[in-house]
Amino acid sequence: MDTNPRLDTFRTLIDQPMTSIPSGVGRWLGGVLRVVEEGRLVADYIVRDDMVNPMQVLHGGTASAILDDLCGLTVFALGREYGYTSVNLTMDFLNAARLGETLTAEAVVIRAGRNIIHLEGRITNAAGKLIAKCSTNLIQTAVKL
Repeated sequence: MDTNPRLDTFRTLIDQPMTSIPSGVGRWLGGVLRVVEEGRLVADYIVRDDMVNPMQVLHGGTASAILDDLCGLTVFALGREYGYTSVNLTMDFLNAARLGETLTAEAVVIRAGRNIIHLEGRITNAAGKLIAKCSTNLIQTAVKL
């Protein structure tokens, strides 16, 4: 049975602030990992003042950053030999999330090909209302990890 050290490391971070993950943007977003599975990550985020627009709701760029980062971390946690980078990120913003709310983001691998990995992501609030969702493709780079 193969082991995946990256996935194992992420599992040690469950229920802790994401301050030691390899993503600087992820550290700034300040999420807390809740679920770590092969091809799936779930994290909670609190909407802070530096994440909102002038209407005091989650900025679309911040929602995009949450899902782009979590999807990227999900691919990173697959333990592949080479790094992957986003080719596209299609976002739908469906409901507002207000300052102070706790949101749950989930990233799921839908198809993991050799060169392209397709994921879907969702952000929901505590009541389960869908705030935003995404579809994204990441492509293998020449960067050996």
